[in-house]
Parts: sequence; structure tokens; C-alpha cells
Amino acid sequence: MITNFIESYAKLIVSKPEEVSISTHKVDETFTEITIKANSADIGKLIGKNGNMINALKTMANGCKAKDGVSYKIQVLAN
Repeated sequence: MITNFIESYAKLIVSKPEEVSISTHKVDETFTEITIKANSADIGKLIGKNGNMINALKTMANGCKAKDGVSYKIQVLAN
């Protein structure tokens, strides 16, 4: 659920949405890492000024924690 939202949100922000990919790694039953891979020119757009865009994504992920009990860590990497 949260991965689909993050992927669609990230594709709206970047200038090359076809290069955006999302992967998840479940560390244990209460912690999951989400990795957003995008073009290196779009990394700044995903992070945003003062980290505002990535913090908005992290806030949304923390809201999902209340529903399903899983903590999420979001990373942004260049292709």
C-alpha cells in the first residue's frame, strides 16, 4: 500500500518518471526499508529544499505505521 503511493508520488515529482523504481527489504516483522531509485538529476527533486519532500514521504509512511504496525525507512539512491 505505502510502496504504491510512494512510487506514484515520486513519479509525479521527477522529470524522468520512467527511471523511478521502488524496492522494499523487510528487515523483520516490524521494520521495512523502502529504496527509491531515480535518475541522478532527479535526486535533488525527491529530497527537496531542506529535505522537505523526503520528510513528507517519511511522514506519510509513519502514518501507515499506526495502521499496520510496521516502521518504514526511506532511502533515495541514484541509478
